[in-house]
Amino acid sequence: MIKSLSQYKEDYRKSVEDPAEFWSEYSKSFFWRKEPGNILSWNFEDPDVKWFFDGKLNITENIFERNKKNENDTAIIWEPNDPNEKNKELSYSQLFKQVCSFANVLKALGVKKGDRVIIYLPMIPEAAISMLACARIGAVHSVVFAGFSAKSLSDRINDCKAKVVVTSDGNYRGNKTIPVKDVVDEALKTSSSVKSVLTIKRTNSKIQMVEGRDYWYQDLIKSVKNYCAAEMMDSEDLLFILYTSGSTGKPKGVVHTCGGYMIYSQYSFENIFQYERGDTYWCTADVGWITGHSYIVYGPLLSGAKTIMFEGVPNYPTPSRFWDVIDKYDVNQFYTAPTAIRALQSYGDKYVDGYEFRSLKVIGSVGEPINEEAWKWYYEKVGMRKCPLVDTWWQTETGGIMISPIPNVIDCKPTYATLPLPGIQPILLDNDGNEIKENNREGNLCIKFPWPSILRTTYGDHKRCKETYFSTFKGYYFTGDGAKRDDNGMYRILGRVDDVINVSGHRIGTAEVEDAINQDVNVVESAVVGYPHEIKGQGIFAFVIINNLKSGYDYSSSIRLSVTKHIGPIAKPDNILIVPGLPKTRSGKIMRRILRKISSKEFDNFGDTSTLLNPEIIDLITSLYKDKINK
Repeated sequence: MIKSLSQYKEDYRKSVEDPAEFWSEYSKSFFWRKEPGNILSWNFEDPDVKWFFDGKLNITENIFERNKKNENDTAIIWEPNDPNEKNKELSYSQLFKQVCSFANVLKALGVKKGDRVIIYLPMIPEAAISMLACARIGAVHSVVFAGFSAKSLSDRINDCKAKVVVTSDGNYRGNKTIPVKDVVDEALKTSSSVKSVLTIKRTNSKIQMVEGRDYWYQDLIKSVKNYCAAEMMDSEDLLFILYTSGSTGKPKGVVHTCGGYMIYSQYSFENIFQYERGDTYWCTADVGWITGHSYIVYGPLLSGAKTIMFEGVPNYPTPSRFWDVIDKYDVNQFYTAPTAIRALQSYGDKYVDGYEFRSLKVIGSVGEPINEEAWKWYYEKVGMRKCPLVDTWWQTETGGIMISPIPNVIDCKPTYATLPLPGIQPILLDNDGNEIKENNREGNLCIKFPWPSILRTTYGDHKRCKETYFSTFKGYYFTGDGAKRDDNGMYRILGRVDDVINVSGHRIGTAEVEDAINQDVNVVESAVVGYPHEIKGQGIFAFVIINNLKSGYDYSSSIRLSVTKHIGPIAKPDNILIVPGLPKTRSGKIMRRILRKISSKEFDNFGDTSTLLNPEIIDLITSLYKDKINK
């Protein structure tokens, strides 16, 4: 673990001068069935990246068998949605038995090495247990956030040809009960690969069970043993697929493999959070996102940590819920999203005043750049001006944190992710692919050398992986983010430069939302852009052309319903403006930069509009939006 600035500089130097040797040395602390001799093979042209590629292992053996001395330590604390419901604590020994039992249930359903298993669950212990059970037997898990619609779930099932879906009868979220199993039933009407649905009781809701397809987990577990031998995996075998939105409509199945992901998730966890045995660590994310994978499940458990799984929401039953949980468990490391911080800040200080947060040693931010006002409030009110605030930058595709302060080693700076971790080699390029060597200039953030947990492909479509991440700037991994670097080499992330909107830390492709809007029978065409939102960071603004516009009809509700149906509530537009046309070039391309300016209430200086087919539409749209604002 890095403990000083001089050690960071030395480790970083080693990691850049001889990356293979640096990661080979670190990998020796892991348990390998066969130790790797070939550490790295790569090119960014195909792309083709392999780490530790002749090594053999199982990631769960590195959580359980390797950490045998920790078997009586607490592994997972589960805090339910309702604070009056009893929590659960699982030791490493108890967790191991439950993982093995779950693995044997999956095997009884015919799941084998390489089969894909969709996990569509609320934040209950079985969400982590089912992930680890898949890893134990070599199945590939694909967790889908349990707020996505049946259509989104079906798309993911069909793309990876999943054999089994793991779900629950329902889930609790704040004061709502959500019929999760009903969504699965609807999704399976348009999916043919699924042979079995494994359902876990959570809400005791009345659900439909299809004979020969649907099984209660609580029934099947009674007839299996609580030990399951680990499947031996190649380092480059698939560990999981996680779908993420891109600038085109279809979500991409980002692929992570066993060895490299294991190495980097532990390395980044232990350094960024400076975890010590006996600490209590809490990341508030959902396992449906990469943050939950790397920093609730794999990173902490590989490190032998005590990790909290939280089922609830920040403001239920009161906006003090986060602070109550921190005090209840004496949380030492706390990791959450800027959206949550801004939302809790908006309730006023009365909900946070009075808490002393004596146990906290590190606080963190994840999912999007955190604005300065929220940064200062978080640091002062929760960090009590004493806890380092790690503003972490990374992506689903990177597998782990890439740029971040290391607590008490690298100074924190509001709105800056600061310096790269050892092994990470960022570079800023201009739009022509030339390196920007000067400081305080904006550029495209790229990475010039592979790290162990870099994505290997997009599932079933390697061409898309190449086009999305490795074609814009030849020889580099393109993050899709803009950034700038200060005079001390610290990086500030400026947000997406492509057609992806970062809503509350969740990446949503504009094309995906437009496609869902266009499913509404009233809609002729739509264009979606992101705009500044005081709570979410970015909101979704939809400009929509309606066929045979009728006065008095609630088009906005109809459009939002269509988006909820096809994607999920998370992608509903915050602002909808009905317009007579869209600004288009003579080749028919929508000029989105103009719509971004209008949505941000920048009603002048639209730049060069000479290529527009219909320049008069700008004044028309601007006038319509001004009228809407003034109503």
